[in-house]
Amino acid sequence: MANAYSYRDSNIRKTYLIFTIFLVFIIGLGFVFSQIYNNSLILAVAVIFSVISSFAGYYWSDKIALATSGAKLISKTDAPELYRVVENLAITAGLPTPRIYLVPELAPNAFATGRDPEHASIAVTAGLLKIMDKTELEGVIAHELSHVSNRDILVSSVVVVLVGMVSLLANWLLNTFFWGGFRDERGSDNSLALVVGLGLAIVSPIIATLIQLAISRKRELLADASGVLLTRYPDGLVSALEKIEQNPVPLRRANTATAHLWLSDPYKGRKKISWVQKLFSTHPPIEERVAALRKME
Repeated sequence: MANAYSYRDSNIRKTYLIFTIFLVFIIGLGFVFSQIYNNSLILAVAVIFSVISSFAGYYWSDKIALATSGAKLISKTDAPELYRVVENLAITAGLPTPRIYLVPELAPNAFATGRDPEHASIAVTAGLLKIMDKTELEGVIAHELSHVSNRDILVSSVVVVLVGMVSLLANWLLNTFFWGGFRDERGSDNSLALVVGLGLAIVSPIIATLIQLAISRKRELLADASGVLLTRYPDGLVSALEKIEQNPVPLRRANTATAHLWLSDPYKGRKKISWVQKLFSTHPPIEERVAALRKME
């Protein structure tokens, strides 16, 4: 039967698997174009790009995620109640106290990031602090600390960089082909390259989404349950989730690379594009999460 330790080990293995898929995809892409254009430099660039991206994903993904969200490191004097809640729950969970960041957004939300508990950070929005009482705030922080304890943050943080890189690659391929940037060594257009490139440009965003989904929406349900076991008070997180669900304000700086990190869907309140977007949502519905927590009362 699976337990917390096996789940953590699974997340570590999953991280290496995602790295491997990313490396194979980028290097394979470089090989295809190096063959099409008979230019080995393209493959060399692809190898260097994939290695650097993977290295950055492991060591700097948390900094990238925090910078992308506009989070600012705060001290205990800036938010004493928040600090007390984080410190107390971290002690209860047997974790080092993570660095605490404030995101200047009115939308109530939060996320945890970092490669391990010793390098973890928790970010909360100004809107979250404004509408949550102490028990609700404890529920939210316990949820995020559970991501730290379960090693979800390792997988989630790495995905931020790799999904961003794949998205940039897709945009570059599309722009290159639309503006006629790819030509072979003789300066002539290559119709095969056009077909392959356009195909990869179309498939790349789908691959990026699948990488995000590889971390599984079940991690949110598990973090909810683990957080409740930490606080021993399901109503705190239930009430916090319900308040977040009722608040229509979306995050202004939401983006596809970091969407999976947040406690709740950062695009909430915006018009959905289609049923496909719902299908590929990185978060389970709030109603589903609340129903699961109600069973723990």
